[in-house]
Amino acid sequence: MARFCPLFSGSSGNSYYVGASGGGILVDAGRSAKQMELALRANGLEPDRIQAIFITHEHSDHIQGVRVLASRYSIPVYASRGTLEGMEQAGAINGKFFCDIVDGEGIETAGMRVTPFRTSHDSRESVGYVIHTPDGRKIAVATDLGYLSETVFEAVSGCDLLVLESNHDVRMLQNGCYPYYLKRRILSERGHLSNDACAGELPAFVQSGTTRIVLAHLSQENNIPELAYQTALCTLTTCGMKQGIDFELMVAPRDNMGGKTILF
Repeated sequence: MARFCPLFSGSSGNSYYVGASGGGILVDAGRSAKQMELALRANGLEPDRIQAIFITHEHSDHIQGVRVLASRYSIPVYASRGTLEGMEQAGAINGKFFCDIVDGEGIETAGMRVTPFRTSHDSRESVGYVIHTPDGRKIAVATDLGYLSETVFEAVSGCDLLVLESNHDVRMLQNGCYPYYLKRRILSERGHLSNDACAGELPAFVQSGTTRIVLAHLSQENNIPELAYQTALCTLTTCGMKQGIDFELMVAPRDNMGGKTILF
């Protein structure tokens, strides 16, 4: 049985736990090490069970806790070459823990195989990850997407559980207080995926066999969890798909301090 636990999700920090009988891994560690430890323990997870940390890209909301957490528990860290270079420049690598490049062959750890796929975002070399569990389950984490490319679609199609960005409502963003350059960046093909763009892709994923969908990386300023949820649900039900039968849908909490976990 596999376990997926969203620890943090959003512009203030991101981290997702995936575990099986052999231990677990983190995808990103975007809060302080202390906050990471508290969130893990609040969900019945001990930090020393983490066998590896996989980083999607070098922005601070994805790497804030890496240096201290990895140093404290001797956890190896994996990322693309460009991301590791960005992390080193940001001071997130201190030589006290093992780091290595994860390429298309993936990494075997905690009884799971973790394979990267390229994403479109304004960073050096951003990736998402597909995790294959020992019992044949397949989990994908795809956030920080300017758009959902054919590469991403092929990588995550058929996953049992899909974590997909639903970052903003376009109208909230356009009418909000962000400066023009930031709005333009978010809406670009190297920015973030909107509620509508996310929802529009979901029927194809359900048709490919995905039964569990987690909406993630919601903007605190330009989105509302219920709005993201209803946008996705409306699109899926309009296509004739039924919640609880064809799919399960949830929104990853900004801070998970008690229990939002998926076992499958």
